[in-house]
Amino acid sequence: MEMDVQSYLIGHLGIVAGIFDKLNIAEVIDRILPKRGSRNLLHSVIIKAMILNGLGFTSQRLYLFPNFFMTIPTEKLLGKDILPADLNDDVVGRTLDAIYEYGATELFNEISLQIMRQFSFGTQRIHVDTTNFSVSGKYENDAPDGTDSIQITFGHAKDGRMDLKRFVLGMVTNQFGLPLFVKAYSGNKSDKKSIMEMIQKTQHAIDLDDESYWIADSALYTEENIKLLGTETKWITHIPATVAEAQRLLNSNLNMVPGSDPRYAFFATDIIYGDVPQRAVVVWSEEMKNRNEKTFERKIEKETIESEKDLKKLMRKKFACVPDADNDLILWQSAHPHHQLKNVQVMPVMEKAEKKRGRPKKDELLNVSYMIEGEIELNKDALIEARKNFGKFVLASNKVDLDPEVMLNYYKGQQAVERGFRFLKDKSFHVSEVYLKKEERIEALCMIMVLSLLIYSFAEWKLRQELKETEQTIPNQLNKPTQQPTMHWVFEIFMGVIVSAITDGGTIIKTIVHLSEPQITILELLGSECKKYYGMK
Repeated sequence: MEMDVQSYLIGHLGIVAGIFDKLNIAEVIDRILPKRGSRNLLHSVIIKAMILNGLGFTSQRLYLFPNFFMTIPTEKLLGKDILPADLNDDVVGRTLDAIYEYGATELFNEISLQIMRQFSFGTQRIHVDTTNFSVSGKYENDAPDGTDSIQITFGHAKDGRMDLKRFVLGMVTNQFGLPLFVKAYSGNKSDKKSIMEMIQKTQHAIDLDDESYWIADSALYTEENIKLLGTETKWITHIPATVAEAQRLLNSNLNMVPGSDPRYAFFATDIIYGDVPQRAVVVWSEEMKNRNEKTFERKIEKETIESEKDLKKLMRKKFACVPDADNDLILWQSAHPHHQLKNVQVMPVMEKAEKKRGRPKKDELLNVSYMIEGEIELNKDALIEARKNFGKFVLASNKVDLDPEVMLNYYKGQQAVERGFRFLKDKSFHVSEVYLKKEERIEALCMIMVLSLLIYSFAEWKLRQELKETEQTIPNQLNKPTQQPTMHWVFEIFMGVIVSAITDGGTIIKTIVHLSEPQITILELLGSECKKYYGMK
């Protein structure tokens, strides 16, 4: 028999496949979604393939599914005798339908519980948030009667695309950004209701640490939600500036106490809202103040241009009497609070009653009208008043003895779930309408997307933990040692890694992969499940 050598680009995909295996995700999926028919691929294989595609960072959409696997070692990553041609539109569609039938949220919960039984990564701080995704297409919400499918409809456009319909994705993560719960909602679902719903459902689905803090943005802070949470469920949130208590605090002359970090200052007080005693903390942030200043300067520049345009229109207008002119001046001022007029005059204008050429004759009847003259300047008092609260916001918690700096640090962890949403909105996850022609499939796809994020986040958390425990480092982008690499950087480290397989009669007798020292270190720390894809024992 002739020996043959085949080479494939594996890159970082062996890590993705290895983490999928390490978390025993296939075991959970195969138990819940068993294969039907002898020819069909396991749903766990299709889901693993979709995750490999999504985390491939190739910008190839999922409708190019088979194409993605043409240049990678499909059998090695997915299983013996599995070919790219097997991964077609039909099998992907069937898997998405099976996920929806069982329940996308319920399936994710089962996977999450399995992982939490295996690994102790902590749930001391739980972050809750929502985002929405705009989609093209008609979406007449024609899901079959009797289903609880989401509705693709118009709603609050966080991406500014008011012309597109959308769906909402809610997510709960721990302090490391590892997703614990996911649910898709209709495009017009209120954040105030969905955030509370996710908290309640996560509490029922997952065993959490006794001293967990639920952390969310200002949508959580309603009287109804605060009453529902009570005093037992500990929470931290941002009080909306529209709430009377927040307005009072922001407009008061407070004795702000500098923090241990000079970029922050604090004022703490006790309040009651929704019949629940709370600690409110006014935070001043230097970084936020500078950001507010830059935004405000741009706003004033635009307002100045608009106010000058409006004044020119006003100065071309003729008025029948002085009071009419004065009324329009008042309207102009109310429309431009950050500007004011100076050297204002209301001047009479004489015109012939009959429009004839030449100078008016003695005692000829003239019409009198009035026109405004004036100049624009900035309203300094209004600008001072507007800048007064730059850099300030109000946090609150029902843990009434919580230290202000601790409260801020916990709340800043909300960036973990926001980073997750940015990750999910990467163009790698853009999907063809071939998979999204049914609302049910969108719900299923949301679960796949967040499962991809879970694998990515777990790999990052695990590697950082192992680097810290073994006191090892890997080089960062500047070739300096780090124990806190992002997984995106780790994936770049593995860019271009090729696996060569020597076969004899179709049987692999040897696998050759050339790895650098940092790549070997990473694989050793991530464990045997990842090592096997790169021919390491």
